[in-house]
Amino acid sequence: MRIIFMGTPEFAVPSLKAIAADDKFELVLVVTGSDKPRRNKHAEPEPSPVKQAAIALGLPVYETDDVTSREFADIVADERADVIVVAAFRILPPAVFEHAALGTFNLHASLLPAYRGAAPINWAIIQGDRETGVTTFFLQKRVDTGKIILQEKTLIDPAENATDLASRLSVLGACVVSDTLHLIALHQEVVSVQDETLVSKAPKLTRDNTRITWAQPVRSVNNFIRGLAMKPTAWTTFNGKTMKIFKAAPGEPFLEKAAASPGTVFVDNGKLNVSCADGWLEVLSLQLEGRKPMEAVEFLRGFRHDREQQLFV
Repeated sequence: MRIIFMGTPEFAVPSLKAIAADDKFELVLVVTGSDKPRRNKHAEPEPSPVKQAAIALGLPVYETDDVTSREFADIVADERADVIVVAAFRILPPAVFEHAALGTFNLHASLLPAYRGAAPINWAIIQGDRETGVTTFFLQKRVDTGKIILQEKTLIDPAENATDLASRLSVLGACVVSDTLHLIALHQEVVSVQDETLVSKAPKLTRDNTRITWAQPVRSVNNFIRGLAMKPTAWTTFNGKTMKIFKAAPGEPFLEKAAASPGTVFVDNGKLNVSCADGWLEVLSLQLEGRKPMEAVEFLRGFRHDREQQLFV
């Protein structure tokens, strides 16, 4: 069975490797995003994780950042693929995905129709979900709305952040991609229509929607930080500077203290605590604008402070 694989980030690599390792499949082309410039202007551009994996496997690679071009559609058509597999790539137009004889399917990191959109892993943690999973579904014109082929569930560990969960889901997803391809090859896939009454959204993460709101319950703020770690990272302002927060945990109850306004910093026994709507959150690791990432205990060594100050907003 002739297969074109399309993907760019690390999340897609296990699926690519699983297909390449199966002698029942022929990977005729790997499509990925273009190499990205590095911070060092004199260094060679950085290839995507998928490109690096494909080259290591000896597979042909085509790079593009414009999936709507006629040239790209023609290249896909020329490969005469039976199936196109998409994992963490761009939104494909019908002029591209309709060239697969047996269909084009996508690996999505949620249990569709939950969390349609660009950031399903992040939003599942932010919303405090205890369960998530992966879904394969056939592409159609409306994004993330196609008929479901397979799903696999997994629990979200309360201490797990988005990076950890993405790593687990990428491995789980590779198994589901492989199973999906075998079903299609045997013409045994059984699809189901998504229930539109159960739809939730996972919008793209931006500067605006990744800012911490301290006037929320401790659990919600902690989930928000977990859901954005380690990238793009939840942020706040500290004495007028941007501070990224990578890790936190519910703080001690401080029952002897009166309620403090959200964003109040309380330093106690070498711990950096911040007041939320219903208690205290301990910040464990962070990065202040212009400085390197560090543990909170290291940050406090060089931080002159009163025991309690309104510093976060």
